[in-house]
Amino acid sequence: MPIETKIPGASSRSQAEQVARSAGIVSLAVLASRLSGLLREIILARFFGAGFVYDAFLLGFRVPNLARDLFAEGALSSAFVPTFTQTLARRGRQAAAELSSLTASAILIVVGAFCALGAIFAPLIVELLAPGFHSIPGKFELAVHLTRIMFPFLLLVALAAQAMGILNSCDRYAVPALSSTAFNLGSLGLGLFLGFVIGRRIGLTPIEGISVGVVLGGALQLAVQIPSLRRLGFHFHFHIDWSDPGLRRILELMGPALLGSAAIQINVMVNTNLASRIPGDGPVSWLQYAFRFMQLPLGLFGVAIASATLPSISRSVGDGNIDEFRRTVAHSLGMVFLFTLPSSIGLAVLGRTMIGAIYQGGHFHANDTNQTAIALACYAIGLTGYSAMKVLNPAFYALHDAHTPMWIGLASIAINLAIALTLLRVFGLGHAGLALSTSAVAVAGAGALFVVLRNRLGGIHGRALFSSFWRIGIASLCMGAVALASSHGIETAFGEGRLARLADLAVSIPLSVAVFYSLCRVLRVDELALATRSFLAPLRRRSEAL
Repeated sequence: MPIETKIPGASSRSQAEQVARSAGIVSLAVLASRLSGLLREIILARFFGAGFVYDAFLLGFRVPNLARDLFAEGALSSAFVPTFTQTLARRGRQAAAELSSLTASAILIVVGAFCALGAIFAPLIVELLAPGFHSIPGKFELAVHLTRIMFPFLLLVALAAQAMGILNSCDRYAVPALSSTAFNLGSLGLGLFLGFVIGRRIGLTPIEGISVGVVLGGALQLAVQIPSLRRLGFHFHFHIDWSDPGLRRILELMGPALLGSAAIQINVMVNTNLASRIPGDGPVSWLQYAFRFMQLPLGLFGVAIASATLPSISRSVGDGNIDEFRRTVAHSLGMVFLFTLPSSIGLAVLGRTMIGAIYQGGHFHANDTNQTAIALACYAIGLTGYSAMKVLNPAFYALHDAHTPMWIGLASIAINLAIALTLLRVFGLGHAGLALSTSAVAVAGAGALFVVLRNRLGGIHGRALFSSFWRIGIASLCMGAVALASSHGIETAFGEGRLARLADLAVSIPLSVAVFYSLCRVLRVDELALATRSFLAPLRRRSEAL
């Protein structure tokens, strides 16, 4: 079957523009969430420092937060959104509302029971995750206590993830995307109020108040979405029917999706374990700092584009329009290339400046900056692969196939271990080898998913995507050369102090963006025109209305 060199169709263009606009909304919300999350971390660090009390809090929060990543915002969203969207398209709003109530009821029963078991077996969980806490009197007991306080957060965030799926399926993105910001600010404000203002009156210590604030923040994340749900006609009433076809489909998809999500966490744990065996101080921290840097463009672009793509392609499957499905996936992958290829090169070139400007000082020395920058450059190689997987995995879920991503995810565990051990023991690359293995797995996983999906669909406009990839790649490389020259010139002239690094970023980043944009225009990158039309269309409509 021949594959077109351009992605055709006026209707596909309008749908692609809608996906791009929705992704832009989600990107802005993700940025707000990241900034509010950073603010939350900074303020809590000022109040509690790095003592055993805050260690106990972090462990207690990590347990339900890890379960949230695996279950609520991973497997549940991947299984619920395609099923709900297709029910809405095929059977109407009343049937979709019925499915949403059934799913929420099932979440209350299943996740509620899991939270109860988590609270009961909290000592065993803390023992498995942090056996060293026994060495400091009271630390283990405090971690158990805080874990029990915060476990209900999982139930609330699971319901919030379902609400987000419903709103996204109805093309409402702003409120659900901003709900995580509501959590960050709400949990911080309420936690500080409970812990430091009225804590003594009601018998709460400061850290207990912060822990209760986490639960209340989860409730706020759900609550801010309820008015939008009600306006769309979705009202919850508790009832359960395990034989319902829609609910059964969600449960069938969730099992493989959960295993696929677990594979990612296993790779992280394996690499952390290997990093802890590298001689010297710092490898684990260098990798963690670097990966946090990469999370920003991954969230801004990969997650945002995937969130906007899933409801759209699920509707296409529901309507039986595979051509539209194919075009939308191709457009979304093109958008991933447009934003992540220059981001990866920017992180590699300017990473040392960024890390030095933000972290260097105190106990974070120049060597830490250099080693973290090396890890970031290695992670950046896999940014496009990671982001592409965020789009490709949901494409399989929309086709009611959760097994292909699961098997590829499980295979990644063996591939990651083999590459990591080879780079560590044969080539002696240290922590950089672990970052490279992570990137290699991401690129290989994205490639495998693309090939399988292309074969299943009879093509995904591969020639157009390849054309976009090399054009964007050329523009990104030229941009990287300009950024490198600019950064080197500023460093030579002004040194490596914090102010000099901030000046470097203030000059080099806008200059790089301008060069990249201009080259994409010269090279006629279609995705740039699509993004420009998508983001400018609402402004034009507003100006015409005025």
